[in-house]
Parts: sequence; C-alpha cells; structure tokens
Amino acid sequence: MSSAVMPISAILALAAGTYAFRVAGPLLHDRLTLSPALQKLFTTAAVIMLLSLVISSTILDGGAFAGWARPLGVAAAAALYFAKMPFPVIVIGAALTTAGLRAFGVA
Repeated sequence: MSSAVMPISAILALAAGTYAFRVAGPLLHDRLTLSPALQKLFTTAAVIMLLSLVISSTILDGGAFAGWARPLGVAAAAALYFAKMPFPVIVIGAALTTAGLRAFGVA
C-alpha cells in the first residue's frame, strides 16, 4: 500500500465531519442568533477565503507558477464581468483569451 493513499478511517472521519457541518446549519438556524457584527465578519471571511482560492488557483499549478495565459484569462473574465456581460460571454471570453495566448506560445 502506498503512503499517498489515505486510510479509510481518515476518509470516514472527514465524511462524518462534513456531514455534521452540513446538518448543523438547518438544525441550529432557529436556536443561534448572531450579532450583526459577527454576521458581517463571517460574510467577509467567506469572501476572503473564496478570493484566496481563486488567486491561488489562477497563479499556481502544482506549486509552481502557472504561466501568464491563465492569469490573463482570469483578468479578461474580470473585465467582462465589470462590463456587465452575461455569464456565458464571460466564460467563453476567458477561455478564448487563455487558449489564444497559449496558441501564440504564451505559457
């Protein structure tokens, strides 16, 4: 057995924890009241976590720099978003930008 294989006990523990978190929301919704400041903090934390995931996925590929085509494709998507384009146009524009840059040899 390879050391890269996760033991079944760890998989089951992660699955149980994930399920517990998903069930806790509806069960505790009426029992737990958060202050407006704490609600704002959680909202801000969620945005920051999502943004950090987007940035790391954009810039890194396997721990190394992904090249310039991918970040420029994401930048094109951001420009199309701020130009109020529909979602399919944003996705296609980002894909065409990235593919076009790669076709011209930009890594």
